[in-house]
Order: sequence, then structure tokens, then C-alpha cells
Amino acid sequence: MPSSPHMSRREFVGIVTAAAGSIMGALIGIPAIGYLIAPALSKVSADAWIPAGPLENYPAGVPTLFNFNRTKVNGWEKTVNSYGVYVLRHEDGSFLALSNKCTHLSCRVNWKQDESAYTCPCHDASFDINGQKVKGPQPRALDPYETKVEDNNLFIHFLGS
Repeated sequence: MPSSPHMSRREFVGIVTAAAGSIMGALIGIPAIGYLIAPALSKVSADAWIPAGPLENYPAGVPTLFNFNRTKVNGWEKTVNSYGVYVLRHEDGSFLALSNKCTHLSCRVNWKQDESAYTCPCHDASFDINGQKVKGPQPRALDPYETKVEDNNLFIHFLGS
């Protein structure tokens, strides 16, 4: 029996059902895939100017600890990290901001007024008032941060990870 050039009702319903199913699958699937991969494709910027408060919070010649938190979103993971910066106001009105992490193993340094030095409790490292290495196993001076003053407020340029 010769085959007919026309399709049967059963073939037509099968083709229409497959096409409708494909369209519905695409309408649901494409946004779902976008939702799942969008966090992995987004770029996180850690570069920011952190407000450190009014200038009167920082007396001249005395390193003052300033703590702040930064929230980082990496895909679906959200983490909050705490950072510390020692701010030193010089007599001429300029500022020096130093990380409070030792450059040896990232222990938190403390300002010791009686020693006029930042000391690390982990391995007896010591830094002078300007953050330069005095003694200990650390490879370099404390990491500095850029600062700026706007409207009588201090800002610290944070390049965190």
C-alpha cells in the first residue's frame, strides 16, 4: 500500500504535543538555569572607601584602633569578616592607617603605649609607630591603607579579599 503524503491525526497530535512541551520546557527551564548560574557569574567588588568617623576620634600621636565588618557574597555563600586598622594622626594633620595583622602569620597586633610599638603576641614580632619592622620573624612592615578626609570625616581605602 503506498504511503500517503499527508500525516495522520495521530502523527499531528504527537508533533503538536512535542512542540508545546518543548516551548513550555524552555519557558520554565531558561529562567531556572539563569537563576542557578547567575551568582557564579557575578563579579564581587571588595574595593571600597570605609568611613572611619570624625577626625576628633583620632588624637594626634596616638595610634587608635578602628574596627569594621565587610560582608562578602560569593555565589550563595555570604560571609562577614571583621577587620582592624590602626589610625595614627600626625601633628601636621596627615593620617597613617595600618593593618592590625602581623605580616608573619596574620595574628592581630596590639599597640603598646609603654613600648611605643605594635607587638604581635604570636611570635614576639615588633613594629615601630609607623609600622616598620623592629624585630621578629615578620618579612615586612605592616600593610598601609590609603586615607582621605571629606567633610571632617576620615575614610580608609579598603582593598579586601
